[in-house]
Amino acid sequence: MTNPSPSCPCGAGHNGGDHAVAVDPEVKRSVLTRLRRIEGQVRGLQRMVEEERYCADVLVQISSVQEALRGVGRAMLHNHLRHCAAEAIRSDDPARAEAMYDELLDLVYRSVR
Repeated sequence: MTNPSPSCPCGAGHNGGDHAVAVDPEVKRSVLTRLRRIEGQVRGLQRMVEEERYCADVLVQISSVQEALRGVGRAMLHNHLRHCAAEAIRSDDPARAEAMYDELLDLVYRSVR
């Protein structure tokens, strides 16, 4: 089910199997801000474990990090659907549309595991 990724109108593409990541500038700014915040949360979790903090408190923070990552994933998926997938599906190239369809199915399967 995994075909080579279709070229992406958002500026990303693939070259020799390496996938570039290019997103809408506002989405990119927001995602990077969120990831930096998550990075800080993870460092806080490390400190909590090192300091032998109460397990329930650590678990609450882990849940918070997981939800923050899901938010980043939703933002990236939204960008991908809005730009990359929409353009590929609207294209006059059936192979490109089919490759995007397969890629989207793969992403859905991965997200429900």
